[in-house]
Amino acid sequence: MPDHIRIVLVRPSHPGNIGATARAMMTMGLGRLVLVQPACFPSQVATDRASGAVGILKQAVCCDSLQQAIADCHLVLGTTARDRTVEWPQCTPREAASRIAELSSEQQVAIVFGTERIGLSNEELDLCHTMVRIPCNPEFSSLNLASAVQILCYEIMLMMDLKQGHERPTETLAKQEDMQRFYSHLHEVLVELEFLDEDNPRLLDRRLHRLFNRAALVESEVQILRGILTAIQRKNG
Repeated sequence: MPDHIRIVLVRPSHPGNIGATARAMMTMGLGRLVLVQPACFPSQVATDRASGAVGILKQAVCCDSLQQAIADCHLVLGTTARDRTVEWPQCTPREAASRIAELSSEQQVAIVFGTERIGLSNEELDLCHTMVRIPCNPEFSSLNLASAVQILCYEIMLMMDLKQGHERPTETLAKQEDMQRFYSHLHEVLVELEFLDEDNPRLLDRRLHRLFNRAALVESEVQILRGILTAIQRKNG
């Protein structure tokens, strides 16, 4: 099983969905499950629904926040079925899987699923590089959580199989914790330049997050941008 890919469930309310998710992952060759503030876990209901995938539940990691769950990740994909006021970069499950397959096994990937009722919040999507939408019947787009996980895992397995024998070196994407430091630094400089009103940031911060998340910066690029920001602060200090 590729251990650099994790499935992250944010505040799952039904333990049965956790167990069904573990089963879906196991059938598609994925084994890392991370839970953010689960309503009930561990649970016998989850164990029963997992069937033969109990090992994934035993190794599941529980976190207090999404930021904690993805801090060491280089690529974070957030799933959603809802349209948003501010446009996010979007891709299909197959496009997402293709992007994952291009990364080396040293680069950590997270696929994030929101709550059963409302999905991911805008603040949680701010932490994702891309929004993944599963094509559904527009008149009935309600998809069970474990079914959504199954679809993404299947596409990943398919692309990973196609990738065999076609390995190529890739530059390491910046981790999410480094991106968050960059965003904080950028915000600080924009306030100092009076380009951004700290008391009324409007949508600028969110749009800047979208811009750089879409670019999928590598480690060296983040270092260059942080260096530019530091030079600006020295010049204006």
